[in-house]
Amino acid sequence: MMNVTFLPIWIVDVGGAVLMIMLSFMCVRYAVRLRRRDPQNIIWAYLLWVSVALALFAISRSVGHILKQLLIISGQQQQWETLKPFSGAINSFAFMMVAAVTLFFERTWTLYQSIAQGRQALQVAHGQLLHLNQNLENRVEERTRALALSEHKYRRIFEDSKDMILLTRADGRILDINPAGKTMLAYADMQVPANFATYFMHAAEWQTVMGAIARYGFISSAEVDLKTGESGRKRVLLSGSMTGGADGEPDSMHFLVKDIEQQHMMREQMVQADKLASIGELSSGIAHEINNPLGIILGYTQLLLRNEEKDSARAADLKTIEKQVRHCKSIVGDLLNFARTSAPKKEMCDIHIIIDDVLHFIQQHSKLEGIRIETQYDRKMGPLLVDEKKIKQVFINLLMNAQYAVGTKGTIGIDTELTSDGRRALIRVRDSGRGIDIKDQARIFDPFFTTKPTGQGTGLGLSVSYGIIKNHGGDIRVDSSPGQGAVFTLTFPVPAAPNGR
Repeated sequence: MMNVTFLPIWIVDVGGAVLMIMLSFMCVRYAVRLRRRDPQNIIWAYLLWVSVALALFAISRSVGHILKQLLIISGQQQQWETLKPFSGAINSFAFMMVAAVTLFFERTWTLYQSIAQGRQALQVAHGQLLHLNQNLENRVEERTRALALSEHKYRRIFEDSKDMILLTRADGRILDINPAGKTMLAYADMQVPANFATYFMHAAEWQTVMGAIARYGFISSAEVDLKTGESGRKRVLLSGSMTGGADGEPDSMHFLVKDIEQQHMMREQMVQADKLASIGELSSGIAHEINNPLGIILGYTQLLLRNEEKDSARAADLKTIEKQVRHCKSIVGDLLNFARTSAPKKEMCDIHIIIDDVLHFIQQHSKLEGIRIETQYDRKMGPLLVDEKKIKQVFINLLMNAQYAVGTKGTIGIDTELTSDGRRALIRVRDSGRGIDIKDQARIFDPFFTTKPTGQGTGLGLSVSYGIIKNHGGDIRVDSSPGQGAVFTLTFPVPAAPNGR
């Protein structure tokens, strides 16, 4: 029977063993819960393994102690002495297992720290990469907006420019042309020839342009003639340069073409005015020198005719001389009118009445059966300060020229217009005739220049008309294309009213 004095020791030994088992299992349970909560945390894995090993150690030691006490109480102490080494071996094995787990997890902890540091560095790198990616997106967005704004700005310049902007390949093939270029070349649609060279009136000018670009890389302010539409021509100022292609693209050429047709015409008119002035001075002297001998010849011819029989051959010869001398005097008179610089006798006249009088005269003395006469008057136009006889001479000459151009069938029109500022009166004489060749338009106001056959014109009508209009402080110009008729536009200053209006 167990000694009473050993009862507390027994209770403590057995109770402690049971309590050790309970506490070890509680540790295992708590470690499992931590492990489930954070499976990636290696500390909880280490604690779980240590708890399991300690639980095995606690079971082994506690079972040994309980078995020892039961065998001692039952008087089988000898059997305990036999089992005692086995119990100690099991305890040692359990303790060794705890030590092994500890050593294993020490190495594992070192690897875990390395992995954790690598993960942290990776997270830092990821954050930096994310920051760079966001900044890159912002920069790309900013650059995209700037590029779009720049493209819009230069596209506006390209689309809204009043001058032609042209992009071609290095061989002249057209890549792009702005709306002003299409309008300048009289092409409303995008259907344009494949090569810019086809627009040049003269192939030599294109060769000159290409030669300058090949030699210097650019050409600046070259005056060339371009084709417009089917048969038109326009004087332009051309600048261009060669641009190297990007990313393997072929080279291209950029051209800026400015329409200077009006300036060119104005320059030619100034040259024409100077030339006419010189010819006028020369003609005046020649006319006076010729007119006097012609007057003497005409006088003696008429004296001889008085003494000749009307039906004689000599009288017929003298009449022929008289007729030709009068014709020569008429030409000399036109020359004098062209060269005369004296001021015309002006008075306030209704220009519409003058036009109607001239039309009535033409219809009475010319064959206009197949020709339709059209008039369109601007009734806001008041009287003009003109020399009525000389202005009638101008209209007669223009209408007779129009009749010759139209032939036996066509249309002749006279339009009047007061400009919006009320300072100029415009009178247009138009016809649907054969038109005037471009090469002849610069010469039509030259004395003795005519396209009519020999014997049908002296070439002084337009020259005299030019002088009359200039003496009135006005201007005369022509717009014509072959086969499209002609329009002569007369410009007169409108006199100020007495009240200054």
